[in-house]
Amino acid sequence: MESVIKKFLLSTLLVLWLVSFPFTGQTWAQSPTPTASPTETASPAATVSPSPSVSPTTTSAPTSSDVVTLTKEQKEALDKLLAPAPAASPINSGDTAFVLVAAALVLLMTPGLAFFYGGLVRTRNVLNTMMMSLLLMAVVGVTWVLWGYSLAFDVSVKVPEFGQGIEKFIGGLDWAFLNGVKFTEPDPVGYAGTIPHAVFMVYQMMFAIITPALISGAIVERMSFKAYFWFILLWSTLVYSPLAHMVWGRGLLQELGSLDFAGGTVVHISSGVAAVVAVLMIGSRKDFATRPHTPHNVPYVLLGIGILWFGWFGFNGGSALAAGPLAAVAIVATTVSTSAGGLTWLLVEWVLRGKPTAVGIASGFLAGLVGITPAAGFVMPIGAILIGSITAVCCFIAVSLRAKFKFDDSLDTFSVHGVGGTVGAMLTGVFATKIAFGGDAPLGLLDGNPILIWKQFEGVAITYVFAGIATFIILQVLKLFMDLRVAPSIEEQGIDLPVHGEEGYGSEFGSGVFISQSPTES
Repeated sequence: MESVIKKFLLSTLLVLWLVSFPFTGQTWAQSPTPTASPTETASPAATVSPSPSVSPTTTSAPTSSDVVTLTKEQKEALDKLLAPAPAASPINSGDTAFVLVAAALVLLMTPGLAFFYGGLVRTRNVLNTMMMSLLLMAVVGVTWVLWGYSLAFDVSVKVPEFGQGIEKFIGGLDWAFLNGVKFTEPDPVGYAGTIPHAVFMVYQMMFAIITPALISGAIVERMSFKAYFWFILLWSTLVYSPLAHMVWGRGLLQELGSLDFAGGTVVHISSGVAAVVAVLMIGSRKDFATRPHTPHNVPYVLLGIGILWFGWFGFNGGSALAAGPLAAVAIVATTVSTSAGGLTWLLVEWVLRGKPTAVGIASGFLAGLVGITPAAGFVMPIGAILIGSITAVCCFIAVSLRAKFKFDDSLDTFSVHGVGGTVGAMLTGVFATKIAFGGDAPLGLLDGNPILIWKQFEGVAITYVFAGIATFIILQVLKLFMDLRVAPSIEEQGIDLPVHGEEGYGSEFGSGVFISQSPTES
């Protein structure tokens, strides 16, 4: 019995061994050798024989059926798949769209200014007055591309460094004719890191267009259109571009720490000071002291201020150069400051003169807009309300004094833009706060940094001196080559028909007869 059991167990083991042999053989054949290289183990052409008689370290030679041939298209697809991922573009489509829309809004402000100024003059000069604004869209739109932008923003350093030597005052010419200004990359200096360089350029162009147009309000109804043409061409090149560079282009005023978010010094103070110099050099209108000069079309004035306010959202909000919290701060500040300015002017006029006027509330809105411009991205809403209200009071006093002293700043360019820009710049030193702008460093007086008031004064003073002297020199040079005024007979009749050959409403000079002028009187 015992021998039978032994035979049975032996037979069972033999059967199990025979059954399991093929499986153990496959396992041995598939076991990788410990010394195989990564290239050998990963090669798709290498095959392993399942035969148990073959050594585990030996592989068979590849056959034609084991090699995979890729087509050209498959190889290209595989190369693209295996290629390293391209670096992410810094361009942000949302920021780009925001600044493009802001640029369009700022451009719209120039026709708005044309309506605002056009409604304030007499009927016979409405076209000439509006043309003085629209002319800038033609002239600066070209000169900014050719040389203006480069002079304003071309600098050899990168943020946070500042220009040295001549670059403290004016940029270079490396970007003349938009050389190196790309549509696919941000500017190399670091002005706006999430939008194309060309978008930054065209946005800044809109500021360069409207700034000289503001000056025209002081010398309407008497300046020669030819002299004005050459004046704005030279002024935009020799005054605006250097100031823009000093304030925004890593120049002197920016290095001093003077804050100007959207153009209190660059736009409003410079144009206001230039207006005073122009009035002093050209003189008053011949009938300024003997005839009333009331607005001929108040609805034009209201339409103009409405367009200006709408465009100012791009002016101040777009100066954040990105669609983010800072743009929101600027737009909210712009809204409430403008409202406060209009309300304050209305109430002051109502109390002191007995009647609230449409031109008065429009002037108050404009004062609020001008005052908040340098501060828009630095102040909270309550500070913005105070800036708008204080600026409106100061501008109201300036307008009243201008009339009292019979100074023919015809449409109150200095009284609103010069005074408003100055007040707004100084109040920026008071109300600017890191809560609005961001960062850890205190900004203004209420933030515990009173030194900013002095820095703001430095910026204002330098702008006054530079803009005043440069404007005087430009007009003095032009005076050597042409008359700055139209002929007395044309001034008496009105400039529209003699100079432009057309009239605003087709009624005042319906006969079509006008006094001819010599080439020097245009």
